[in-house]
Amino acid sequence: MSKYLVTGTAGFIGFHLANALLQRGEKVVGIDNINDYYDAGLKYSRLAEAGIRREETDWLKPAKSEKWPGYRFVRMNLEDKESIDALFGAEKFDFVIHLAAQAGVRYSIENPGVYIQSNINGFFNILEACRHNPVKYLLYASSSSVYGNNVKVPFSEGDNVDLPVSLYAATKKSNELMAAAYSILYGLKATGLRFFTVYGPWGRPDMAVYKFTEAITEGKPIQVYDGGTMRRDFTYIEDIINGILSLLDRQREVSAPDLMNIGNNSPETVNDLVSQLEKALDKKATVEHLPMQLGDVKATFADITRINEYSGFRPQTDLGTGLKKFVKWYREYKKKIDTRPFLS
Repeated sequence: MSKYLVTGTAGFIGFHLANALLQRGEKVVGIDNINDYYDAGLKYSRLAEAGIRREETDWLKPAKSEKWPGYRFVRMNLEDKESIDALFGAEKFDFVIHLAAQAGVRYSIENPGVYIQSNINGFFNILEACRHNPVKYLLYASSSSVYGNNVKVPFSEGDNVDLPVSLYAATKKSNELMAAAYSILYGLKATGLRFFTVYGPWGRPDMAVYKFTEAITEGKPIQVYDGGTMRRDFTYIEDIINGILSLLDRQREVSAPDLMNIGNNSPETVNDLVSQLEKALDKKATVEHLPMQLGDVKATFADITRINEYSGFRPQTDLGTGLKKFVKWYREYKKKIDTRPFLS
């Protein structure tokens, strides 16, 4: 049994990963600041699903899970270096999985300062804590956005990523460089995972799958950019989690590469997404067409050769199947929050 720090456990991927580790019998400490970038109610619901009561999520006060004996949650900011250092010093983590960050490409244009605070200063604090409280391995979230408008597809880890089209992407590229420096200087074993458009149950409401599902369900128009021709490598959450677990298992035997794509290796257009959602919801969408937005890219497409050869990762879920699972969860979740309060 190992002890893991998972940052961002009130978030989408962090929630799923913490639960997967707990199911395997590992010990997990989760942290998150539960900010209001999107509906905090969904974040509290994720925590409640993992047995963490909303009333116990006070700042810097550990909350024990009523579902998982090996899980504790602490609400804190990544920028709070003193508290991060104290947590590392007290817990003696074996592994750190850093998923917390200020997300969102378009929001980085509106509110750039928070990205520097969370994604740069916060990541620095994690690196420093790993340096002074040695861990066996650091796995951190990068993003497909680092590829910008790369015209070569599929995107490979060796491609040039020097032209980010958003500050969010620039912070993720910075994280990769910072981790590389700590690896060289201090021998920190670290891998950055470049995630490609992750979706599924408990997903983020600021992303297209959730936004479109909600709008179509409520009979509201959906906003589709650039004629719906933009392509995204939509990757189902269960595939992502299985890939991460396989990577964690493999790195115990053979050191992992410093960077790896993790995606579906099968991009679909936004028009394809809308069509598949209409089938899953059994309802037609009303579409409002808008020009391409600042910070958007024309396509994402993951070359997964490296992670496949290293850990055997191979996604299993096509978009139609994944959307049906998401819609089922969405309807159940909405029914639940409409009929009873959050766990408190």
